[in-house]
Amino acid sequence: MRHRKSFNHLGRQTGHRKAMLANMASSLILHKRIQTTTAKAKALKIFVEPLITKSKDDSTHSRRVVFSYLQDKDAVTELFREVSPKIGDRPGGYTRILKTGARLGDNADMCIIELVDYNENLLAAKQESEDKSGKRRRRGSKKKAEVAAGAVATEVEAVAEVKTEEVEAKKEENPDSDESKDA
Repeated sequence: MRHRKSFNHLGRQTGHRKAMLANMASSLILHKRIQTTTAKAKALKIFVEPLITKSKDDSTHSRRVVFSYLQDKDAVTELFREVSPKIGDRPGGYTRILKTGARLGDNADMCIIELVDYNENLLAAKQESEDKSGKRRRRGSKKKAEVAAGAVATEVEAVAEVKTEEVEAKKEENPDSDESKDA
């Protein structure tokens, strides 16, 4: 019976699930953003956020504890050198999940999970809104809605750009398949 067992097993046995989450966490730390299914992203968030919290204390013990989860020396180094100083004052909530729609093959809900302080588009939009704020007006909701719409538009453009890069990379990997169709 699975009474009161709250985490998602993701349809995998323990060893496979731990290895998959460790690989996904390493990729997230190294690349700052990955695309995956929503269920895996939620499980990854639960897995990686305590590791990021542990990285705030740069000691040998905390490095060994994080390495025991990740099993990737490069990811541990990146986490302690780059990520930890940037998020040192944040009390939690280090990741963001942005839903992107359904996958074509099996209609699985897809999303992008990213580290919060590394999204340049949203940081730039936030900086612009802080710079433009002058006098406080009673009816300022129209301006705020325009700024929010601009931030969402830049995020949608970034997601579209990531998808086009993936399609171009697949075309570069298999140039023979395009030529054989033409012949």
